[in-house]
Amino acid sequence: MTSSSNIRHLYAAQRHDRIVAEARAEGRVDVSGLAERLKVTPETVRRDLTLLERRGLVRRVHGGALPVTLTEHEPTVTERLGRATMEKERIAMRAVQELPEEGVILLDAGTSTLALARVLPNRSGLAVVTNSVTIAATLMERGNLTVHVLGGRIRGRTGAAVGSWAMKALAELAIDVVFLGANGFTLDRGFTTPDEVEADVKRAMVAAARRSIVLADATKAGQVHFQRFAAPSDIELLITDDRLDDETAEAFEDAGTEVLRA
Repeated sequence: MTSSSNIRHLYAAQRHDRIVAEARAEGRVDVSGLAERLKVTPETVRRDLTLLERRGLVRRVHGGALPVTLTEHEPTVTERLGRATMEKERIAMRAVQELPEEGVILLDAGTSTLALARVLPNRSGLAVVTNSVTIAATLMERGNLTVHVLGGRIRGRTGAAVGSWAMKALAELAIDVVFLGANGFTLDRGFTTPDEVEADVKRAMVAAARRSIVLADATKAGQVHFQRFAAPSDIELLITDDRLDDETAEAFEDAGTEVLRA
């Protein structure tokens, strides 16, 4: 159990995780009770609840908030393509600056990584490995790029190659930089995704790469999904958008993840 002295030093991200957990466990949280338990002012709690409501994690009501239950439905690529489009484009343009001049990069399946694929420079000396059939199709006419596709079972919901074929291939690769997508990220739970087999592949991608970068828009902050594929200390860089609050960014940086907001 967390002591009162430790509670006083909680990062905002940890407060947010605790508020969401209490809301889901109790069915409701109130401002005064949270302020007392978290040892912060009611004004701080109200700001936290406003931020969590913007992220779709709680719904504000008079005097407190109700939980918004995360659906078990995992959105398809088509459903996700229309979400945070401008933010993903900015994230992708910033991610281009992290490319090596020459070498091998790995693009995870996802809409943020697809946005990066669309703006990749058509540069000789750069090889791209991906487990996404959509990304592979996007890059196949780039004459100067060398494109490799991981094999395996294709998940229809995400277009990602998963399973033992993909895992065996990744175990033999030496990647300079991997760019990963994530369905959620929190300080306590790290980077998460709903599907077990996709999480396995993401972990293998992190293990294969010298440098790991997550591309995720700020709506993913505070969300926790079924499978963790990386702790904050496993990811060198998180590229997100300018909606991510300062306290969460600072908390991740203190945990070992550099944060850039595009």
